[in-house]
Amino acid sequence: MSLIEAILLGILQGLTEFLPVSSSGHIELGKAFLDVKGADDVTFTLLVHGATVLSILVVFREDILNLLKAFFSFQWNEDTQYIAKIALSMIPILIIGIFFEDWVDGFFGGNLTLVGICLICTGGILLLTTIEREPRREVTFKDAIIIGLMQAVAILPGISRSGTTISTALALGVDKEKATRFSFLMVLVPILGATILKIKDLTAITNTGEVLLPYACGFLAAFVSGVIACRLMLTLVRQGKIIYFAFYCWVVGIIALMV
Repeated sequence: MSLIEAILLGILQGLTEFLPVSSSGHIELGKAFLDVKGADDVTFTLLVHGATVLSILVVFREDILNLLKAFFSFQWNEDTQYIAKIALSMIPILIIGIFFEDWVDGFFGGNLTLVGICLICTGGILLLTTIEREPRREVTFKDAIIIGLMQAVAILPGISRSGTTISTALALGVDKEKATRFSFLMVLVPILGATILKIKDLTAITNTGEVLLPYACGFLAAFVSGVIACRLMLTLVRQGKIIYFAFYCWVVGIIALMV
């Protein structure tokens, strides 16, 4: 992977991680169109995912600090209940990550047919945002389980994690801003954990210096573009405009099927 290719893929990851269009699907498409060789493993994908997690840390730093303070207060209150809901939502994706890693790796081999089908499904999932429920409420423990299961489904390249989890939360009756906040915070630990575990794989790659520079630049590009996209997504959800991305997903999905 060249330096330019890594930067382009990093920017693509950062922008599409938070917009409801599937970052993993776009990374697979980007690799195919750039004809990137040797990048069909999940190491680079996980590293740029880690960069976008740092974007969440920046954008939601006040929320995260408040939750950490609540956690170490060792009191069962609204904030610690929220932490428990996040922990509950992470269980399905952690089970898949621990017991089905090789199976998941098999999805990231440039299968554009799978990506196309999943992108079309993402467009359908985004239709859930048109469901109107009043009054809107906080995330419940039951909601956390359902949203967590949907996050596990979004492991497929082409299924948008943010689009799926936010759409599911909205369909369940969760408030727009609370749904977005929960969607972004629930992914922190799983992706950070997976990224840390994959860092050791870089030490086993030959021509380490030749590999690490593009990976580092891709990481930085994903972080900067991720901060921008994260803030943009908050605005789009608040304004109820993410439904428009359904049409984008359908178009790109059809293109992927035709390639």
